[in-house]
Amino acid sequence: MLRFMFGETEREPAGGLEETYKLMEQFAGIASARIKQGAPQGDKLRKYEVWARGLRASLMELEQSHYAASIFKERIVSGSVEAMLPEEKLDYDRYVYFDKNAFIRVFSLLDKLGTLLNDMLEMKTERIKPHFSYFTVLRNMRDRNVHPELTWKLNEAKEQCKDAMNRLRKRRNTEIHYMNSEMHDDLIQSQRMYGEEIKLENIGKQAEDLAGCLHMAIESLRLTFRYANSLMRSKSL
Repeated sequence: MLRFMFGETEREPAGGLEETYKLMEQFAGIASARIKQGAPQGDKLRKYEVWARGLRASLMELEQSHYAASIFKERIVSGSVEAMLPEEKLDYDRYVYFDKNAFIRVFSLLDKLGTLLNDMLEMKTERIKPHFSYFTVLRNMRDRNVHPELTWKLNEAKEQCKDAMNRLRKRRNTEIHYMNSEMHDDLIQSQRMYGEEIKLENIGKQAEDLAGCLHMAIESLRLTFRYANSLMRSKSL
């Protein structure tokens, strides 16, 4: 979708990303077919179909934002904003835009997945916390030890990305509640070394964290929809 900005042709997804897209399409297709067959729970199936297609769109937007951020990141060579020439500063601003867009979308996508899981598996997490996140739903699944063949795989994916996700959450919270996240490190540095040149934030580490959390999101979707498709085929949904 965004590769045209770099003079590239669109590429077909591969690997885990390709499998995840296919699993979501299969889920939506099964739901649609059962609706056409007059399934009694048609309204619920239609809701799941719409949610699945929405999650697919959200994943595409996240993956594309991550790709654009990674391209602009590679164009940044200066150690501070002050040292950048105008063209590099523009690429830095573009990196910040797509990086920020991506890390906010990580949590948006996961929370949409949490809504699907909560409804589909009848977890009733809203009784614990009215405005729940994906992580609250997963904790509820863990505490109740339900659907263990899915729960513990999702939990393993979460744990493997725990540190990166915590750093991303801190950046997200800073961005939403306090100040522009890219200026947070600037503020800390300026308090320590007033009047000196402020070094650029560690964009290499930021990129690693974002890539890891993107992988976690893809894996969580892949596991969920593989499980959901088995429930669909057995008509347990």
